[in-house]
Amino acid sequence: MSAEYQAILWNRNKKLYDLTIAVGVVLFLGSFVGIGIATRPQATIETLLIRGFGAGALLLLHVVLAIGPLCRLDERFLPLLYNRRHLGVCAFALALAHGGFSIVQFHGLGVLHPLVSVLASNGNYDSLTQFPFQALGLLALVILFLLAATSHDFWLTNLTAPVWKSLHMLVYVAYGLILVHVALGSLQAPERPPVLAALLGLGFAGIASLHLVAGWRERARVPAAAAKGSAVDVCAVSDIPLDRARVFLLSGERVAVFRYREDDGERIAAVSNVCQHQNGPLGEGRVIDGCITCPWHGYQYRPEDGCSPPPFRETIPTFNVRVEAGRVLVDPKPNRPGRHAEPARIDVGPEATT
Repeated sequence: MSAEYQAILWNRNKKLYDLTIAVGVVLFLGSFVGIGIATRPQATIETLLIRGFGAGALLLLHVVLAIGPLCRLDERFLPLLYNRRHLGVCAFALALAHGGFSIVQFHGLGVLHPLVSVLASNGNYDSLTQFPFQALGLLALVILFLLAATSHDFWLTNLTAPVWKSLHMLVYVAYGLILVHVALGSLQAPERPPVLAALLGLGFAGIASLHLVAGWRERARVPAAAAKGSAVDVCAVSDIPLDRARVFLLSGERVAVFRYREDDGERIAAVSNVCQHQNGPLGEGRVIDGCITCPWHGYQYRPEDGCSPPPFRETIPTFNVRVEAGRVLVDPKPNRPGRHAEPARIDVGPEATT
């Protein structure tokens, strides 16, 4: 978290992350061009670079889309998530190089403006097999530019987390456009390489499967809760690990119920499961130095009022909670973000310390 906006808050992890990306991109492009020269000596270096940049962008986009569900399935993938936006910006840069080289080579010498030529050179918009695939690529590039341009926390804060998240869900629209763009381009190419079609299908199947499995696992992890008057009996106190949480679905909203220790005993508090930074799963985090800490990027909130510690100003909704006979009861109606909700005291006994 930062009280002031800076271009990039560099640290050792970010430097290693970006260095790994840069080395990987250089090695991929060098290998792609080298193999292309060896197997297709008739291809020009410009053509190989165009294809290399495009293939690199598509590969990185698959990595970006795979990181989220992989982190839901296994916490060991979380280090990839912390700076995932760097991968997205790099994917846009490769896509921009691919699109720029393509427009210059195929549309730069005509009488029409190159961008107009991209949209007008092929008018078969009513044909499935001859559809102008370059127009789809241009639209995908515009979406990737929008996502890269708004990747900084300045936009996240000023657009608000829900709007920013909805905007960045357009990455799936861009992904679909790129898949169709590449598939149609391959279909309309003279050589029609079958390997490319197989790789596209494999990549799409992999991304779809990861999301479906992660969604199923998350749904299975959210247990049913029994109503008890105006509150909901969610679990026993001993079911919640110390300084961790369990997540429950109450009135259509995921609620993270935390158990943590203070100087005079243990407490139970309930807050929204959604971090205000990038909608991270707070319930998968832990209480560190008295604050609920998001596992994605380390944003913190006080469990008693859902407020970030000063000088930060993020707030999340809280829920009223009480403990009766060793059971945790949560009012499913959320309080407004930042409102104090007194945590429930629990006795530290054999059941509570399990």
